[in-house]
Amino acid sequence: MTGPSEDAWFQRAPCGLVATSTEGVILEANETLLEWTGFRRAQLEGRPFTSLLDPGSRLFHETRVAQALPLQGALNEVALTMVCADDTRLPVLINSTRDTTAGVDRIAVFNASGRIQYERDLLHARRAAESSEAQVRVLQEVSRAFGVSASDEDVAQSFAEVARTAFAAREAGVLLLDDDGELLLVGGTNPLAGLVSPIVSLRNSPDVVVVDEESAAAQFPELAGALRTTRLAALSVMPLLDNHRRLGILVCFFGRSRQFDDQFFDLQKALGRQASQTLVRVRLQRQLAFLALHDQLTGVANRQLLEQSLEDALDAAFAHDAPLAVLFLDVDEFKSINDRFGHAVGDAVLVELAVRLSAGVRSDDVVGRIGGDEFVAICANTDRAAATTIAERILRLTNEPIMIDDGTVAASVSVGISMFDPRSQSRPSPEQLLVRADRAMYESKGAGKNRATFETPAS
Repeated sequence: MTGPSEDAWFQRAPCGLVATSTEGVILEANETLLEWTGFRRAQLEGRPFTSLLDPGSRLFHETRVAQALPLQGALNEVALTMVCADDTRLPVLINSTRDTTAGVDRIAVFNASGRIQYERDLLHARRAAESSEAQVRVLQEVSRAFGVSASDEDVAQSFAEVARTAFAAREAGVLLLDDDGELLLVGGTNPLAGLVSPIVSLRNSPDVVVVDEESAAAQFPELAGALRTTRLAALSVMPLLDNHRRLGILVCFFGRSRQFDDQFFDLQKALGRQASQTLVRVRLQRQLAFLALHDQLTGVANRQLLEQSLEDALDAAFAHDAPLAVLFLDVDEFKSINDRFGHAVGDAVLVELAVRLSAGVRSDDVVGRIGGDEFVAICANTDRAAATTIAERILRLTNEPIMIDDGTVAASVSVGISMFDPRSQSRPSPEQLLVRADRAMYESKGAGKNRATFETPAS
């Protein structure tokens, strides 16, 4: 299911990941699912996925999910109950996709225990907020707002708007951690920007923190001064967490003094839990969508994405009367590399060649692995001269030695190029362009390898 470069992400992903045959037999499960269920890997692999479900979920899966997945290709947020090794029940949501090319079903399993807890919190908040019907409506609406969120920015902006209304705040901002651990404003506003960061001292709090000018004066004098400058009476900082992993924070800014009661804290926690779960969901769905369209060894486009990209490139060529080049590349003597150094080195060579191929084309070109040791580059708005320059650059890059643990590997590629000019040729199909480029690649092989050859169809 994964290549070496993605194995760590697969094993420790914040959701269970499972690959099954199209008949439902488990082929692989990640460490996260093993930890959740208490099973050993050997206990899961080779058994039906439905054997992990309680009777009601098993019946639903067999009569609904198993019937719908082959027809639809994907199913999202199916609620099931798994039976753990110690016979406890684990409520889950699953997203399933069918990869007909690989002959496998890929399943993402989300722990829904937090959702159940959220629903309990919601009920408690409703009962506690009888004196404030407006805040109850906020809780009822927040799931709808988050349910249509498709990106981090959507979640952050929706959450900031909901929080500002729910807590009668002057402003609200959602700041999310980037890859470097820095908090960046993604949704809402931060009136203290440029004056002081309320995050530096309060970002690591495990719970909701409320600070006013008086309480800030002793511990955070710069913050107290910034509150005075901006005429703010108080602010609250709430962490957004995925279990114990920090995703970011919500900051609410209040222009008037107010009492922060249990209802306030309960509502912040409930909204924060929902926002955190939504952030995790959209990020995982984005990652799963990427994996579905990219080669899992090299990270470049897979055949499905290449075919769609080539269709799009043909449309653009017709719309703009612009030439199009397709490069078909095959690694020379790749079997010899595998035989001499082993398949692990062979995989490493493919990964490095994919990197070099991507460096050899232009930023707007599409690079993909079509299978085995074969790659394709789609170069829009590219005439014969430009295609020649690109091919020569690729040949130069791929000829450089590849470092491995035991020394170096010499590799090269043979390139075939098919051209399409809408001003003089009738439109081919994507498959025809690939076949023509493939034929030209074999001409390069026959001429001695490590070279590029053009194949231009008759007008």
